[in-house]
Amino acid sequence: MTDFAAVGRDYAEHSGSARGRLRHDLVAHRLLAELPDRPSTVLDVGCGDGEMTLRLAAAGHRVTAVDPSEGMLAAAARRIAARPELAPRVRLLEAGVHDLPFATERFDAVCCHGVLMYLDESATAVARLAGLLAPGGLLSVLTKNRAAIGVREALRGDYAVARALIEGGAGTSVGNLGMPTRGDTAEELDRLAAAQGLVPLPWQGVRIFHDHRADWTPDPEEYRLALATERAASERDPYRRLGRLVHTLARRPLPTGGASGPARSR
Repeated sequence: MTDFAAVGRDYAEHSGSARGRLRHDLVAHRLLAELPDRPSTVLDVGCGDGEMTLRLAAAGHRVTAVDPSEGMLAAAARRIAARPELAPRVRLLEAGVHDLPFATERFDAVCCHGVLMYLDESATAVARLAGLLAPGGLLSVLTKNRAAIGVREALRGDYAVARALIEGGAGTSVGNLGMPTRGDTAEELDRLAAAQGLVPLPWQGVRIFHDHRADWTPDPEEYRLALATERAASERDPYRRLGRLVHTLARRPLPTGGASGPARSR
C-alpha cells in the first residue's frame, strides 16, 4: 500500500477542495442513511485525516479509525482534538487493511473508502472487512470506478491519454495524488461481497459531472446546486456508471428470527 505520509499535504488539499467535498458529502449522505438511528460501532479503515471519522462521530456513532500512515493518523488526531466533544467517541489505531488487530471484535459497520485502489487486488481485503461485521452489519466500500477510466482525461482535453486508456481497456490510471491507481467495477465488488455472505445494496457513482474540474471554486449556491445534481444522478443509470468513484454497500443478514434492521431505510 502507498505510504500516504509522503503525500499527506496533497491529500489534505484535495480533500478540502470542492471536488473533495462532493465526495465526502455524497458518501456520508448515503452511509448515514443506511446506519441505525441508535449509536453504532463503526470501523473506518484507511481513515486518512479523519474526515469521515468525524462525520460519523458527529452523528453519534462510536468510531475506531485505523490507517497505516503515522502522519495521517497524526493529522486525524489534530482534527479530533479540535472537536473535544467528539473525542470520547473515537479511537485511533495504526494498521493497514491486511493487518487489522481485531481477533474477536465485530462492528455494526465497516467503512473502507479510498483504499482498494492502492492494492494489487480487492478480493482479500473485502473478505477481511466482511469478516469483521456483526449480524446486520453494513460494509461500505468507496474506490475508483474501472468502468469510467478515461472519462476524466477526455473531459480535460487530454485526448491522446484518454483514447489510449479507453481503447486499451485500462484497469489503472493516474489518480488525484499523481500515482497510478487501480479500478474496480460495482458488479465485481458486489460479487465479492456476496461471496462473503453479504447482501449487496444499490450502489452509487460519485463525482459524475465535476470530477475533471480540478480548480473548481463554486460559491455556496453553486455548490448546493451541484451537489443536488450529483446526488440525483448518483444512483441512476446510465449516469452513475460515469462516476470517477464507485460506492458499494452490502449488509450481513441477521440470523433467522432476529430483530429488524436499521431504523432508517431507503
